[in-house]
Amino acid sequence: MRPGLGDIPEGCLACVFMNLTPPEICNLARLNRAFRGAASSDSIWVKKLPTNYQDLLNLLPPERYQNMSKKDIFALLSRPVPFDDGYKEVWLDRVTGRVCMAISAKGMAITGIDDRRYWNRVSTEESRFHIVAYLLQIWWFEVDGVVKFPLPADVYTLSFRIHLGRFSKRLGRRVSSFEHTHGWDIKPVRFELSTTDGQLASCECYLDDMEQDYENRNHKRGGWIEYKVGEFIVSNSETVTEVRFSMKQIDCTHSKGGLCVDSVFIIPTDLIDCKRRGILK
Repeated sequence: MRPGLGDIPEGCLACVFMNLTPPEICNLARLNRAFRGAASSDSIWVKKLPTNYQDLLNLLPPERYQNMSKKDIFALLSRPVPFDDGYKEVWLDRVTGRVCMAISAKGMAITGIDDRRYWNRVSTEESRFHIVAYLLQIWWFEVDGVVKFPLPADVYTLSFRIHLGRFSKRLGRRVSSFEHTHGWDIKPVRFELSTTDGQLASCECYLDDMEQDYENRNHKRGGWIEYKVGEFIVSNSETVTEVRFSMKQIDCTHSKGGLCVDSVFIIPTDLIDCKRRGILK
């Protein structure tokens, strides 16, 4: 009989799997017993995990990951791991194993958030945290946040996820209301970030410019938009990185309202670019 795929030594298969992505490894594991055995090797999956994967595991109860193989640990950390009272989440990208993070609106300091004349908490399935902060009307708009975490060495992009107008479902269809949406076309919103090692980034943007949006066919109203604040570099994986970020429009000459604040994302920069180009799903 001629040799088949099942005759390939697991050591050879392991060398090949080292150069494949986790989804590709899992697909090949279905072929036969030899492929399945090689695809379960700890020596392969430890290379797919980030150098600080133990810091992510420390956010979970020890019984959740004790006696787990490296493959199962990768699968566990590919799902969101909450921390800081559940207001922040960290997870591994399923294809690259890179560390990603999200901070909910409840994990940020928002001016006037406890006064229902200005803000409401709105439950929704459109947020990974299942709740967003909706602004009715305010003069001094300020959202601040901070995160401290031992991020792996990488270049990261920080962005705010926001939505102009309030949305709901009516007769099974998603509808948006812009009853309270005003003031965002008069002055720009300023986004800023800073790190403890002195990195700074900032930008300004008009959140609502209906004339320009109409000309460019890029309507901002009624959909979620991620506004990029800037990038920062982590060069030392062994120390805790502290990142402070803000979103402000504190010109008190006019009021503004009708805005949903969902979350802030910290994602490896080239990972965002790859997904935008369709290289990664």
